[in-house]
Amino acid sequence: MLVIEDLQVELAGKQILKHIDLEIKPGETHILFGPNGSGKTSLLMTIMGYPQYKVTAGKITFKGVDITHMPINERAQLGIGMAYQRPPTIHGLKTRQMVKICAGNGDDVDPEALARQVDFVDFLDRDVNSGFSGGEIKRSELLQLLAQNPDLMLFDEPESGVDLENIALVGNTIAKLLQKECSPTDLKSMLQLKRERTKMGLIITHTGHILEYLTADKGQVLYNGVLSCADNPRDILRCISEMGYEECVRCAIANN
Repeated sequence: MLVIEDLQVELAGKQILKHIDLEIKPGETHILFGPNGSGKTSLLMTIMGYPQYKVTAGKITFKGVDITHMPINERAQLGIGMAYQRPPTIHGLKTRQMVKICAGNGDDVDPEALARQVDFVDFLDRDVNSGFSGGEIKRSELLQLLAQNPDLMLFDEPESGVDLENIALVGNTIAKLLQKECSPTDLKSMLQLKRERTKMGLIITHTGHILEYLTADKGQVLYNGVLSCADNPRDILRCISEMGYEECVRCAIANN
């Protein structure tokens, strides 16, 4: 599982995350809401290990290992992967090569088979993200996660920049990655499937569209660098839509 305890983070000398406590158990998917500039992406980048996000206090544990100061590559090898909102273009590196790198350069990886799952075969021999549309970039990110197959997946606004033609593909692929595909209708099979889930997810969303394609276990609001509440993600989304972030957080604090 992922356990974050009293995490405090600075970026360029400014505190951006304050006393963050978060726990994601195997099989769970959490949704992270918050206004722009509240620290959502910073939290994901800190979990992933980007060095410019300086941990000044607290601890991050993953699979029982203290990863607080572990470099990015070791976190990826331990089983953490991330789909970025605005990933860079990498000239000179073909998408096919990137898929093999994400899969650990194993001989048994089949880039075409993976690419077919996200309708991306025609892009395998193009430079990573070079000239890609918003939806194509999202599919490129999902393809890389399919190849890596991490245990904890971080998604930074997966619906952002995605048109209606691609949103279903993106949503359904994320559900598959997180083992949250459509469950059987009988209760016994549903409970068995839930017990067998091991993948963990933390998803940043503004619109909540991702909830149309998977069932999330918990929603939380990050406001001014502080995790302010935890509840059913659909209830939180309704609260935000009706009252705004500030009033939603104030309500949550008052109820606690």
